Formats: sequence, structure tokens, C-alpha cells
Amino acid sequence: MKRYMGKRILFSIFSLLVVIATVMLLVYTLINRNVIFQMDDTWNKKSNNDRLVYEYTMYSKYGYLDFTDYSAFLKNKYEPLYGSEYTKNEDFKADKEAIQNENTYLENASVQEYIAENEAKGFKQTYIAPARSKSGKVKTGGNAYLLAVRERSVFARLWDYVSHLFTIETTGDVTDPALTDRYIRVEHDPYSGLFAVTGSGTTHKYLLYFNGRFPFIHQNFLHLNLGTSYTRYRGQEITEVITRPVGDQVKSRSQYPAMLGTDEYIDTAIDFHSLTYNYNPRTATEMKQFPDQYTSYSYQYGGLSMLENSFVIGLIATIIAYLLGLPLGIAMARYKDGWLDKIGNGYIIFIMAVPSLAYIFLFATIGTSLFNLPYKFANAQVRVLAYVLPTISLSLPSIGSLMKWMRRYMIDQMNSDYVKFARAEGLSEREIYRKHISPNAMIYLVHGIPANILGCLTGAIITESVYAVPGVGNLLTRALNSHDNGIIVACTVFYTTLSIISIILGDVLLSKYDPRISLTSSKGGGR
Repeated sequence: MKRYMGKRILFSIFSLLVVIATVMLLVYTLINRNVIFQMDDTWNKKSNNDRLVYEYTMYSKYGYLDFTDYSAFLKNKYEPLYGSEYTKNEDFKADKEAIQNENTYLENASVQEYIAENEAKGFKQTYIAPARSKSGKVKTGGNAYLLAVRERSVFARLWDYVSHLFTIETTGDVTDPALTDRYIRVEHDPYSGLFAVTGSGTTHKYLLYFNGRFPFIHQNFLHLNLGTSYTRYRGQEITEVITRPVGDQVKSRSQYPAMLGTDEYIDTAIDFHSLTYNYNPRTATEMKQFPDQYTSYSYQYGGLSMLENSFVIGLIATIIAYLLGLPLGIAMARYKDGWLDKIGNGYIIFIMAVPSLAYIFLFATIGTSLFNLPYKFANAQVRVLAYVLPTISLSLPSIGSLMKWMRRYMIDQMNSDYVKFARAEGLSEREIYRKHISPNAMIYLVHGIPANILGCLTGAIITESVYAVPGVGNLLTRALNSHDNGIIVACTVFYTTLSIISIILGDVLLSKYDPRISLTSSKGGGR
């Protein structure tokens, strides 16, 4: 088993890297990078050279290239010498103005220093000449710029992504030299009444804590960095996008950290377990509220997250499918060509032949008109009822599929020699079906159980779109439409990882279910 798992994991990691590299090659190289500005209002408001520099800035954020600006170089050069008033220095002004003359800017010493410094690092000089009108006057947004640009290869981009995929918070995360008391320790948590692992010098104040939200124990210690969304969610971490609850803010009676132990309470939606270090000096108000620099926070929201919504609907639909599909498939095989078999086959043909969008609308109409169930997720007065129609719609094709395959495998087993031998031994038909045919027919379906369960995390595109479910089902579709490269790569990593895990778990489950299959033996039919 250990040898098998080791080989599987190594091969899976290699496969994942190949998939990520392929997707990065597609979205960053083969697709015109200008498409990222199709929905960018900031880009539309800029003009001339200012727009070009903004494009380079966004290309850098998206990971297409690395670039530095000449003005940033001047800041790093003069600010240490003259402090915050460096912009008033005459030498700085002269060096900054030098690039506005496209004929003489290369004669400036600072420009030459900037070019030499960046060429040594592999950057290429990009000079954007002033944009002038016919009269010679510089147009709005037409000032000259001097940039150093270096295109990023797929391999460099892949290495950066993989090397930062997981990060662990340490006491050295905060770079503020004023912070001298650095630790990670277990303390009493006044917000849960239990204990919590807290830190100083770490990015988050609370590293491990409990609260009343499933799964009840939470951590800020290990971070999964799937990337950042720059078009659809405007700079938000993708892990935060799919795991943050999508409901309204929820207020509760609580206290600021500096007020603990007093009788001062507030009604607030602040999540004090989310406190992070703030490098800016505390204001007078913050000093009354917080005892240290951990003053940045997020808010508490009700409802489930996108990932939770998809998983809940998918998991319930999967359970319903197995509870109904397998027994019905067994019954159809046992009473082959009977009325139950004919009705079941009619359902299978219907659910396979009719487009999914059509039967989803059909059952949605039945559910809303006969049972008064909510159609759109956001319109549900009772939140639980919002899950009924999406869950049923998602389970219907799975029920048909399980009925079809269970019936087929059962019929195949019915003609086997061991069934004829069991009948000759005098076993009843009930015993033959229960002890022999059904377990053997299940062998073909056991391997897919982990895939069906883990597949719930990926959501359902059509079902979630029809019922407006705030899930992850159409996350990739929306990312492709908005050219959000960060989400496209993140979804690739997410889906591929789930597929790999489901295959491994399927093999393990099959080996436990079927004693003829071994993951440890290299001979005699071992896998």
C-alpha cells in the first residue's frame, strides 16, 4: 500500500504540474493579453501614455511580465538622501524632467544608471516618448515614461505559483522593527470561551481558534494561495472568494480587545478572530479599542460560502441518487421485462434524451406551481426550501445513470456460472441476489463513489445558473468570459487535484471492497 501510494502521489504531482503549465501556456501566451481590459473601467478612463503605463502595471499584476518605472528608481535614489521632502530637491526635479526630451534623455546620468542597473538583471529598456499635439504641446496623459521590462516565461511563472501555493505564518512575518515581543502560544480565547493559539509577529493574531460556525475549529496558520482575481473580484484572494459566506453581515454583542474585562459592549459584525497586523500608527480611537497593532479586521457574514452551497446541494443529491438509483436498478434487473423494468427504462431514456436545461425547467415549473417551492435562490423566504429544487434537479440524471448501470451489471452477473451453481445448491433467489449478484455488480460502481462525492465541490454549472445558486459551479465559466486568468488557473488546480484524489481514493476503496484486488502485490493480478 505504501509503495503504491508513494508512486501515485509522485505521478499525481507531476500530472498536476503538467496541467498547470499547459493552462498557463494557453491563457498567458496563446491568448491576446489585451483582452483583460475589456471590462476595465479604469483603462477606459486613461488615455495616451498613461494608458500604456497602466497596461504594463496590470500585466505585471497578472504575471505576464516584470517591470520597473524610472520614477520609482528616482524615489529609491533620493528619498534616503533627502527624506520625505525629496521631491523638492533640484537634482531630483532635473532627473525626472530629463526623460521628457526624447532626443537628450539618454545623456542624463541617472537615466544611464537606471538602464545599466536593469539590463544587468535581464530587463529591456522601454521608452515611451511624449504624446504631443500638432502644436507641440503634450497631450493629456501624454507625458514620457521610461520603463524596464522583462517578460516572464511559463516555467518561471509556474515555479512562482507552485513555490507559493502553501505558506505558513511565522513570528517573522511582520517586518516592523518596533515589534519586539514575538511569540506563538496558547491563550484563553475571550470570544469563544475556549482556548486559542495566538501569535505576535505573525500576520494574524489568532492562528487557531473555535467558534460556532461549521467546522467549528478554524485556522489562519496555513494558507492555500490559489491566486488573486483582478477582473471579476478586483484584487480578492480566490480562496477567500469561494470560502467566505455570501449572506449579509451578522451582528453580535461583543467587546473590542482593549475593552475586555469592562462593562463596555457593542453590537458589531466585526470578526475579532480575523485581526491582522496594521503597520500604520494607531489612531486615538484605535488605541481605545485595541491594545496593539493588530487592528485590521474583516466582518462576519451569514449563510454558506460558494463552496459550501455547491457541496451541500451536490452531496445531498449524490446521497439521494444512491439511495434511489441502486435499489431501483436491482429491482429492474430482478424483474427484467416486467412493468417496473419498463417504467425504469422509460425514465432512463427520458433523462438521457432530454437536454438537461429542458428537464430542469420542467421540474422547476412543477415544483413552483404544485408545491410553491422558491424558484430563485435569493427569493426564498425559508432558506432551506431554496435547496430543494436544485438538489432534486441535480439528482435526477444521477439516479437514471445508477439505475442503468446497476441493472446492466446485475443482468451480466445473473448469467454467471457461480449463480447457476448457487441455484443448484438450493439457495433462494432472494439470497442469490442479496449475497452474490448485488455485491459483485457493485464492484463496477464502487470506484466512482469518491469521485461523485468530491465532485460535489466543483458545483453544477447549469443547475446553479438556472436557480441562481451562489456556488462555484459557474466560477470557471464566468472567469473565462471576464478573462480572469487567476481564477482560471485556480480552478484548474482545484479541479485537477480533486480528480487525482478521487482516483486514488477510488482505488483504495475498491481494494477494500473486492478482496481479489491488491495494492501491495506486484504479482498475481495486483494493481
